[in-house]
Amino acid sequence: MDKNGIYEFLKNRGIWHEITEHKAVYNMEELSDVTLPYPEADAKNLFLRDDKKRVYYLITVRGDKQVDLKGFRREHGTRPLSFASAEDLGRILKLRPGAVTPLGLLNDDGHQVGFFLDEEFLAAPGLIGVHPDDNTATVWLRAEDLIDLVKEHGNTVRVIRIPQKEKGM
Repeated sequence: MDKNGIYEFLKNRGIWHEITEHKAVYNMEELSDVTLPYPEADAKNLFLRDDKKRVYYLITVRGDKQVDLKGFRREHGTRPLSFASAEDLGRILKLRPGAVTPLGLLNDDGHQVGFFLDEEFLAAPGLIGVHPDDNTATVWLRAEDLIDLVKEHGNTVRVIRIPQKEKGM
């Protein structure tokens, strides 16, 4: 799906959402220049793979968090992790770098990406802001609705406490 396809999909499903159109942003630093209605609910997404390129993960945390990948690996018994390539991102999620989003999991026809969502998104107000498969907008929706969409699509979803790097590390 493209951005308009995501909007139509959410509308047709009757899922509450708000849209913030903005300039293209490729990282959290660039997003800091954009005025957002719910900055505390903005998401950062890490598309990762194991060292054998067999298992893929999408880890979604609040924008101000730094993920401790070694801690994640220890807690979940994974093989060594690294960022997946732009080619893997395009092939599996049909996304471009800078537009990584949990909504891209709806493009994962093989259901090969496991989704790990930081439990902080379920705390009040329970919102999450993600790209609509395009980095020129942010879609705000209820985290529970996002979880339900990804589960219904067939991807594994785990809501967990994502290990965070200590400040200064």
